[in-house]
Amino acid sequence: MPECPASIQPYRLQLPETVTSGVIFASPHSGRFYPADFTRRAQLDLLRLRSSEDAFVDRLLTEVPLLGATLLEAVYPRAYVDLNRAEDELDPALIEGVARGSGGARVATGLGVIPRVVAGGREIFRGKISRAEAEDRLARIWRPYHSQLSALLQDRRARFGRAILFDVHSMPSEAASLRGQGPDIVLGDRFGASARSETILAVEQAFRRAGLRVARNSPFAGAYIVQRYGRPAEGLEVVQVEIARALYMDEDFIEPLAQFDRFARRIGAVFAELADLVRGDARMAAE
Repeated sequence: MPECPASIQPYRLQLPETVTSGVIFASPHSGRFYPADFTRRAQLDLLRLRSSEDAFVDRLLTEVPLLGATLLEAVYPRAYVDLNRAEDELDPALIEGVARGSGGARVATGLGVIPRVVAGGREIFRGKISRAEAEDRLARIWRPYHSQLSALLQDRRARFGRAILFDVHSMPSEAASLRGQGPDIVLGDRFGASARSETILAVEQAFRRAGLRVARNSPFAGAYIVQRYGRPAEGLEVVQVEIARALYMDEDFIEPLAQFDRFARRIGAVFAELADLVRGDARMAAE
């Protein structure tokens, strides 16, 4: 993968020509720019580093701006900085100068905001990184992404009276199959805390009409982004969407399957229904 220019933004914002939907789609884990200094220091090869990546989710969302909705994509990978974690979820086993016992359960497993491990619990580095390096990643990538996401949500709520964020991820087969014949889609709303019941029902029905098996909140109920931004009583709703990777990619080699384009069209029709959940004349809504 080519080295990224120093001036690159920490995210890609894809706006429609005219905003006609109060829905935002985001892909915080599909970033695939791995800085050269990071890959040089890592003890894992690129394929293993990419095992935590929500590969190609951004490609599944490509048509979103044509629906009048907004798309926010990560550029840097989850293995470098995890945008779906709080900025204080710092791992003392990885970062120098962090107090032991801080960060919580996710940090304890190596999955803090600066991850220590990738899928399968494989450690990215031998030894630790400096606190300054961790803070640099947060300042350059995490904070700008969340500043942009927050601004988008506030703007869409002001325009349309409410806003919905679909935080889109992918799930590996071993996670999707925890209950035998596993779901194709898992919707997370923190058990009703981050979205209205009528919203989550409409979302579930849209995926089911596409012939996809849907589960709610198990095994994924939603992480930091859902918790931080989901405020249904304030007109801000968030639903985490997990898509089974086996539907569209070779999980071992991280390559699209032959049926990728067909699946993209299938799920794209669902995204079109989701974009319709908050429609209207934006100028009238703003007034």
